[in-house]
Amino acid sequence: MPLSSNKLILASRSPRRSELLRSLGLDFEVSPSKVDEITDPEQSPEQNATNIARDKARWVARQNPGSYVLGADTMVVLDQEIIGQPTDEEDAYRILSKLAGKQHRVITGVVLITPKTEEYETAVISRVTLKSISENEIRSYIATEEPLDKAGAYAIQGEGSFLVESWEGSWSNIVGLPLEALTDLFEQAGFPVPKKNEDNQK
Repeated sequence: MPLSSNKLILASRSPRRSELLRSLGLDFEVSPSKVDEITDPEQSPEQNATNIARDKARWVARQNPGSYVLGADTMVVLDQEIIGQPTDEEDAYRILSKLAGKQHRVITGVVLITPKTEEYETAVISRVTLKSISENEIRSYIATEEPLDKAGAYAIQGEGSFLVESWEGSWSNIVGLPLEALTDLFEQAGFPVPKKNEDNQK
């Protein structure tokens, strides 16, 4: 690992998170957690995202004592409704029809656990406005299968970019891992990061 012999584990199978984390110049292992992602309606979306990220990180940390473990969870929120990944193509159509022409929030909770089991956490909020899109456009996009494993049923960094009218905040957060905030967590935890990521907005 650059600058350090410390072992870092990403508690996520998301290829997008791996790509983003790799952009910081870090070496790491991938070890997805096996926790149920359960939300609590009594808590805010930010709290829910952080709680799930913490559960993921703690689960993997228990299997890998003495390592740094990074957990993350991204939620799409319209008003106060948490919108997860679609269950099938019709659910993807329902989600995209609901989001079309409106602004929603993308919230990522991030938790970093150190080898001493100290925990550092944050939640980052970005905002995305989707265009008003036709049924045919939605169906054509769903046919690419890109939406089927994405929170909110679209990928701003992929073919789904045509759906986006505007966005505010951290771009990498919308993709799945807020790099600027994550770099701050690494620094707080004493974990060396080879380079700063410029994640400036808008």
